[in-house]
Formats: sequence, structure tokens, C-alpha cells
Amino acid sequence: MQCHLLSFEGPDAYAEAGGLASRIKGLSSALVQAGFETHLWFVGDPQLPGYENRAGLHLHRWCQWISQYHPVGVYDGEEGKRIDYASSLPPYLFTRVLGNALIKEEPVLVMAEEWHTVDAILHLDWLLRQRGLRDQTTLLWNANNTFGFERIDWERLSKAAVITTVSRYMKGLMHHWGVDATVISNGLPDDAFLLPEEEALRKLREKLPGRTLIAKMARWDSAKRWLAAIRAVAVMKSDGWRPLLIARGGTEPYGNEILRTAATLGLRVRERALFSADERGILSILDNADEVDVLNLLTPVEPKVRGLLFAGADAVLANSSHEPFGLVGLETMAVRGVACIGNTGEDYAIPGYNAIVMESDDPREFIRLYAALRASPARERALKNAARRTAQQYAWMKIIRRVLLPKFSVLAGEQFTPLKNTASRRLAPAV
Repeated sequence: MQCHLLSFEGPDAYAEAGGLASRIKGLSSALVQAGFETHLWFVGDPQLPGYENRAGLHLHRWCQWISQYHPVGVYDGEEGKRIDYASSLPPYLFTRVLGNALIKEEPVLVMAEEWHTVDAILHLDWLLRQRGLRDQTTLLWNANNTFGFERIDWERLSKAAVITTVSRYMKGLMHHWGVDATVISNGLPDDAFLLPEEEALRKLREKLPGRTLIAKMARWDSAKRWLAAIRAVAVMKSDGWRPLLIARGGTEPYGNEILRTAATLGLRVRERALFSADERGILSILDNADEVDVLNLLTPVEPKVRGLLFAGADAVLANSSHEPFGLVGLETMAVRGVACIGNTGEDYAIPGYNAIVMESDDPREFIRLYAALRASPARERALKNAARRTAQQYAWMKIIRRVLLPKFSVLAGEQFTPLKNTASRRLAPAV
């Protein structure tokens, strides 16, 4: 089977802007690991090759001639890129790549992500129908968020592709647009389950004696409940706790507003950059942190260091008022961290069993729930263990075996039969 992933975001630093990049990297790598010929078509770095075979994954960097004039990142000049992507990519994909598989009548799966790829999937559907080859190809279009929904012709899209989404919460939201989406949840790559070294965790805690370490990583967006996080730290401080919030946002201007609010609430705010991509970087910024309440990180945090921070923090605030899936919460659970999440798209969360689940942005709610957990070390250990067990069920390989392939087999019918032996040899058992 050929698998083709259509996405603006991808594995290049230029193309990484949020959770979509994490989804695409994890899914594409897992499909390769499962033994499927996998192609990723994305808006990649204009300075890198247009095509690259990276450990069996076929990378196709599109819109490079536009991207060279928009160096900020994948969404810089996005409208021009969207138009070029939709007009030029489907004919190339159809004539230059799909041909052999279609001639051999092999099954083909095309999965497109987010509103930017809608016109591309409509174009590809038209090309396949013109040549009488549409029945050999299964087209999926996936919604990770509600961005751009007002620009989508849902009736045309539903005729061209099977519409999917990442959670029951998103499925409910899409009902308001007259769409009944199929849920195929996000997953985690293998390296998300690597536990940090005990020595690194010990050094992290030694840097902060008597402090309550809270971490939050999200876009600077009001829906991410940054204001509630700042208020919670302020209330904890006034109640006699010694909290330290390590914050990592994006480049959005809302971050300046949040940091000014923190200062207004009497919190001591500092900004620091990581000088090293390993744990030495995160440990060094904690030097002289006694006089700091909010530490704003100015540089990206690599996955290994993020795992150390999530596992070493007393709590990770991953709650939002609108969260389609909640990848940060699941990443926290994977390393036995205490994930504090909301009640929207986090289908994996069971309140008090594997996570702290908050219903509001009232800072007192978080403080009460966390204080109760902290007062019972046995309960906290049980929650962390349950969190890791839950996260392991969301490994990408298990999502592919348990959810994606069965649903694809239903959609593709008899065409999918030859894949059974291949999949059974390469995919880990679903437990």
C-alpha cells in the first residue's frame, strides 16, 4: 500500500508550528515502521532538497519557490502557498507517484490535514474520477482544530473524502457544521515514552528546594488559559506556597500581555534562554531562581528536555477552554507526570485516576485538586503509574493497528486484504 500524507506542517524546523507537526512526524514514522510505502507532502524548508528519502520516509517539500520569499516559517505567506499547493501538487502526485500503484491495482491511502489542504484533496478527487481510478484510492481529510472551518465547502468535501477528526469533542463541534466525522485519535512516537534519567531528575529537584514547580507549554492564546495559570501562581504565593512557573509560549503578542499581568499581580518575572539543547540547559536556567516566580523560556525545548521537565514538575498545566486533543497532557502522562488538563478533547483522561481534570479557570479549583493529591503520596504514585499505562495505549503503532487500519479496511473493502500479512508481521500487539 502507498500512504500519502498531505500537510502544511512537517519535520523541518521551518515547518514546525504546533501540534500538527508532532502528529505528522509521529504518524509518518510509524507508517514506515509498519512497512508501508509512506510519502509526506509538506511546506518544507526552502534551503533543503525538494525530495529526500529519510530512513524510508519519502519527503516532498512543496511551495519552496514561495517559501524562499517568506523565511519566517510555514504559515508566512500561507495564502499563496495554499493556492500553489492545491493547484500544482495533485497533478504531480497523480501522474508521477500514484501511477504504478494504480496500474497494479494496489490500494492507496491519502490522508490530508487541516483546512489548507481541502482544495488539494478536492483537486485530487477530480483527477482520479476523470481517469476512472477513484475507487482504487481512499481519501481521508482530517481536522485537528476548527481553524478555517468557515472557508470549507463541507458538502463538496464530504463527497470527495472521508472526513475524520482527533477526538469525540471535535466530532461534536463538527456536528454544528453538518458533518459526521470519524474519530481517529492522535498518538505518541516511541521516544515520548523514554523516562528521564534519575540523576537528571534529582539535580532538577535539588535546584528548587521547597519550591512547587509548575510547567506550562502552549501557544500564547487566551484559549490556553494562561491567565488562569498566572492567577493560580499568584494565589499560591499569597497562600504561603513557593511556586515557580516555567512557561514556554510562542511568538504571539498575547504573551506580553500575560507577562505584564503577572507583574501586576506581584509575581517576579524573568526571561531566560536555554544555552544547551540537553538537560544542562534547563538546569542552568534554574540557578538563582529563588527570587523568581515566573520563568519565561525564550528558546524551543527539545523533546528529551521537555520530558525531563514534565516528569520533574509537581504539575503540568495543560488545560484549555478549547483543546481538540491535548497532546501536551498525553506527553506528560507518558513520562509519569501529573497532567492537569481541561474537559474538552482529552478523551484519554479519567479524573483522579490518571490526571487532574479541571472544569473551570478558577485558580482555586487547581489548588484544591493539586493539594489533595499532594497530601497523599500513595495516591499520587498510583495516578502517575496509571497515567503512563494510559499513554502507552496511545502509541502511534497501537493507534495504527487498533484504529486506523480497521477503519481503512472497512472503507477500502476487498482492496485491503493483501495487507493483512504485512501488518501482522510488523505491528506490535495491541494490549
